[in-house]
Amino acid sequence: MPRMMFNEEHEAFREMIRDFLAKEAVPHLEDWLAAKAVSRDFYRKLGALGVLGIEVPEEYGGGAQRGHHFGAVLAEEVARAGATVGTAMTHANIILPYLLRFGTEEQKRRWVPGCVSGDTMLSIAMTEPGTGSDLAGIRTSAKLSEDGTHYVLSGAKTFITGGTQCDLILVVCRTSPAPAENRRKGLSILVVDATSEGFTVGRSLHKIGLHASDTAELSFDDVRVPVENLLGEEGDAFSCLGKNLARERLVIAVQAAAAADAAVRFARAYTQDRQVFGKPVASFQNTKFVLAECATETETARLMAYEALERDAHGELTADYAAMAKLHCTEAAGRVIDKCLQLHGGYGYMLEYPIARLYADTRVMRIYGGTSEVMKTIIAKSIGL
Repeated sequence: MPRMMFNEEHEAFREMIRDFLAKEAVPHLEDWLAAKAVSRDFYRKLGALGVLGIEVPEEYGGGAQRGHHFGAVLAEEVARAGATVGTAMTHANIILPYLLRFGTEEQKRRWVPGCVSGDTMLSIAMTEPGTGSDLAGIRTSAKLSEDGTHYVLSGAKTFITGGTQCDLILVVCRTSPAPAENRRKGLSILVVDATSEGFTVGRSLHKIGLHASDTAELSFDDVRVPVENLLGEEGDAFSCLGKNLARERLVIAVQAAAAADAAVRFARAYTQDRQVFGKPVASFQNTKFVLAECATETETARLMAYEALERDAHGELTADYAAMAKLHCTEAAGRVIDKCLQLHGGYGYMLEYPIARLYADTRVMRIYGGTSEVMKTIIAKSIGL
């Protein structure tokens, strides 16, 4: 299908990424799946290629590109290859923008170049054992020292992407009690060095999918965090998170549409090759109709994701449209991938086939970044309900 918003530079990047993944990711996939994480050296290779800093200003070592178009190309090619880049897309497309948008000049010069090179990997710690979508209920707390030089951070986080390999963690914590009229106030973001005394990485969590993307429990036991590591204004974390959530949901929508497209490709190739009753599975009317339905639904998801891309590039992506894009694309991907797995028969249930990994990996897209139910709440509010 034509990609009207991608120019020659984007397509050249696509060819480079396709070749890079074939050489540097696909051959190592089984090892990474077994290790539950990609190698740190791979992140440095992505950094050397410029992938981690595409939207970062040149003065911090980045490519100074506007919008998520190159990130979309990367997502499409990773899905197409049946590969993984670990937590790289979360690092570059979701977490790094917090440093760029809310960091001081000193903070950006201190942290961003390492994030661009892959020497410094990021994670963001919001979710707690008893706090999921209700971030206002966060209990992890940080108290300012009497001399005002540092915070003392205590608490626990769970479901933290990149938690076992991260170098810096953006921790959302309570720095002051929440007033009764607004539970969202009093939350702050502290950037914690993973070498800090009192910081511990707990269990590496066993997930249904995304096995090469490490996810962990983290604990903070009276961790001293310099006041210079406060990101944004004290007590204003909820506002910062809200401003970045539209981009996060765009990223997930793009990845979901890419996964659906890859599923159709895998199913088409498999059914053309697989013989049943002396005929290719693709020759049966049911197969043709199912793939026609899947191709159509995939195209609607891709068009909505691309529209969100364009709005984001022009500074016009709203919270409600980002919610619509995430809801539609992730739900569509779930339906499409399920149908494409069915066309593989028993082999679709085998993890050696990329369709099985897609099935497991994309299920969480309807949960993280805000559940589908949360997206519906946002959309309903936007239409006056």
